[in-house]
Amino acid sequence: MDRVIIVGGVAGGMSAATRLRRLLSNVEIVVYDKGPYVSFANCGLPYHVSGEIAEREKLIVQTPEALKSRFDIDVKPNHEVVAISPKNKTVTVKFNGKITEDHYDKLILSPGAKAFIPPIEGLAEAENTVTLRNVPDLDDIMARLDEPAVERAVVIGAGYIGLEMSENLKKRGLNVTIVEKAPHVVPSFDEEVAAYVQNELLANDVALFTGQSAVAFKDKGKIVQLEDGTELKSDLTLLSVGVQPENTLAKAAGLTLGHRGGIVVNDHYQTSDPDIYAVGDAIVVNQQILNQNALISLASPANRQGRQVADVIAGLDRKNKGSIGTAIVRVFNLVAGSTGLSERVAKLNDLSVHVLHLQGKSHAGYYPGAENILLKVIFDKKSGIIYGAQAVGADGVDKRIDILATAIKANMTIEDLPELEFTYAPPFGAAKDVVNMAGYAGLNLLENISESIQWYELEENLAAGAILLDVRNAAELEHGTFKDSVHIPLDQLSERLNELDQSKQYIVSCHSGLRSYIAERLLKNKGFTVKNLDGAFALYQTIKPEEIKYV
Repeated sequence: MDRVIIVGGVAGGMSAATRLRRLLSNVEIVVYDKGPYVSFANCGLPYHVSGEIAEREKLIVQTPEALKSRFDIDVKPNHEVVAISPKNKTVTVKFNGKITEDHYDKLILSPGAKAFIPPIEGLAEAENTVTLRNVPDLDDIMARLDEPAVERAVVIGAGYIGLEMSENLKKRGLNVTIVEKAPHVVPSFDEEVAAYVQNELLANDVALFTGQSAVAFKDKGKIVQLEDGTELKSDLTLLSVGVQPENTLAKAAGLTLGHRGGIVVNDHYQTSDPDIYAVGDAIVVNQQILNQNALISLASPANRQGRQVADVIAGLDRKNKGSIGTAIVRVFNLVAGSTGLSERVAKLNDLSVHVLHLQGKSHAGYYPGAENILLKVIFDKKSGIIYGAQAVGADGVDKRIDILATAIKANMTIEDLPELEFTYAPPFGAAKDVVNMAGYAGLNLLENISESIQWYELEENLAAGAILLDVRNAAELEHGTFKDSVHIPLDQLSERLNELDQSKQYIVSCHSGLRSYIAERLLKNKGFTVKNLDGAFALYQTIKPEEIKYV
């Protein structure tokens, strides 16, 4: 092996190039990238829009000159590989209108993903639509934003990039409207967790249209028409409805494609041609929890894959184990993170799951600055294996999701969570972290010490004759009550048991779930039939505000 060619830089391609050089000094490494920048912080692009990342140069991680000097890697920006000949082991390269051929012994494809552009009427004539995938896209957006007439932005798609751009466009002073076809923003999250994100967007004067898609652009894009006939005025429209694998080269070369057009690779990143490898957003990966094919377009897996494919080419035994899809997004003053499976996906795959929601603090509640965290954990009803988790809060979400992502990767169960030991001092955490508490609550469910119902099951249970018992304090009722409930504060419950009917089923709720669990145990020990409303009033009020009454 004398010559390795890498097509595409950024996360996967440049990780492969630099790792390969550290392992092998006698191989030629050439990186072709059709863009002007082969190593840039694509996840940081939205934050330059608002000026939070003030200097554009901070987004450029490495230059061709620096890579040549430090690693002896021949990096060729603005060189587009337009064809691959697996038979001749050559690539055809276009640069400045000229076509050349280059020979490889091993070829690594890292073309990434491209923005999915939906077939919207009038899109071809629209002059104000943009996407954001690279630095030239950013430069285009920044130039448009410098025009004084740009005051209103429409963001089509409320995934991670759509939300980040909505925040930063708003911080720049634009009026921002989000249009999302799914029933709620961040469609990869479950509905009740996404509700917190939606509330944060509305609190920051971002307009929302969910369950809607753009069906037409009018007046050269200045009018965005939605499927219900609503027309939105727009000076700048960001298309952020998702990505798809950039598979053009692979397809033309006859390489095997699979799930949603992704490039099929084996556990050593080899394509159907053993001398051609592929990494990053363009490849089909194994969703580790479900053991199913998936496309997971995230920076961390792409970096890992780039390093591992270099190891494989250098003769080390590294295997592509797959990914579980761990991600996080900041929306103004709220952070939302997830790992593994959502409840919806788990049930779509016929997994029998317990679900729990807990309210915790980012650090000790008595220490100044403690912020609320809502944590959701999904786990197997029998084995306790953790399938996924989601969390929202102003601080500490990253720490908890990272912990639970590690637990999932390690095949830990809900029973293991109380055993995890975290650093603790009042400014940094709690003696019983919310992750530990999730373990305790999960064990109670596994061992039938506690029974719960979810927010979406309450109406059905009440219709079947169950009685909702609210054990909050009287003062808390000023912040809202259930439309139909019996109120007995927890501290009065023991002495007022005679007010309850032992022949009825009760559903107990407090503000966050702790006191209702205490009430559940008290009542069960007295012979009552009781279930706990998981997530309690705080969660129900967020997801079902129309069902709450105020005194």
